[in-house]
Amino acid sequence: MVSSAPAGPAGVDEALRSTGYLPGEGLSTVVYLAATMSRPLLLEGEPGTGKTSLAEAWAAATGATLIRLQCYEGIDASQALYDWDFARQILHIRVVEASTGTEAQESSLEESLFHERFLLERPILRALRTPNSVLLIDEIDRADDEFEAFLLEVLSTFAVTIPEYGEVRAAVPPAVVLTSNRTRELHDALKRRCLYHWIDHPTLDREIEIIRTRLPEVSPRLAAQVAAAVQRIRHSDGILKPPGVAESLDWARALHHLGRTELDVAAAAETLGAVLKYREDAERTRRALAAILAG
Repeated sequence: MVSSAPAGPAGVDEALRSTGYLPGEGLSTVVYLAATMSRPLLLEGEPGTGKTSLAEAWAAATGATLIRLQCYEGIDASQALYDWDFARQILHIRVVEASTGTEAQESSLEESLFHERFLLERPILRALRTPNSVLLIDEIDRADDEFEAFLLEVLSTFAVTIPEYGEVRAAVPPAVVLTSNRTRELHDALKRRCLYHWIDHPTLDREIEIIRTRLPEVSPRLAAQVAAAVQRIRHSDGILKPPGVAESLDWARALHHLGRTELDVAAAAETLGAVLKYREDAERTRRALAAILAG
């Protein structure tokens, strides 16, 4: 992974905190081990627990280039690796055909079509060719088995072969962070290749600290009230989509923009759309706001 990793888990913890990311228990240690052992890091957890933000913070802390591959159903190797600029290739052919080139020039036309200037880098290829980079493979659980197998091969060798171009091998392997919301189980072969860490929702004290750190303009009382309310909502029965840390920050930010310095029932009811994204959750919570805010 990134060669400029801070010394020891304590150094990683300090580096991450310097970016505003507050790592939970054990996270700094596994990040340090992934860096020193040159192993991909697989982060699983509920949405909104800071998995993607960890990769962003690690890139910022080490001065690395963050390269993100967003996975989705149907993604294939070409969409993650490379493509050819067909429009420019066709234009190149027409230019050559219009010229009065020699036979040697015509015979080399096919070779010239697959020149570097026509190669379109997708995230994985760009990461292999970029020194000191962090490759974020986001929501790998959304991809299918075939893509997971392709990814396993790339992560084993940090090299790919482009038939028309040749082999591309990373001079310095990128740091790799994979995230999963666990919508499906990943294969054991990929998990064995990675170091693993589960990121859970933060405790109340840590959530307050996160809000205070990321949003210093928010009043201490409002930060504490928002964190406490989100904790209660998160653990309420029947919630379809428990709010994550991202929603806590959005809620605190929204209340601050409205000039609120503390959270009451009226303010909470007006701004529930910042923290709950399902109508059923909002209605259920709105009916229980007095109890939620009372603790």
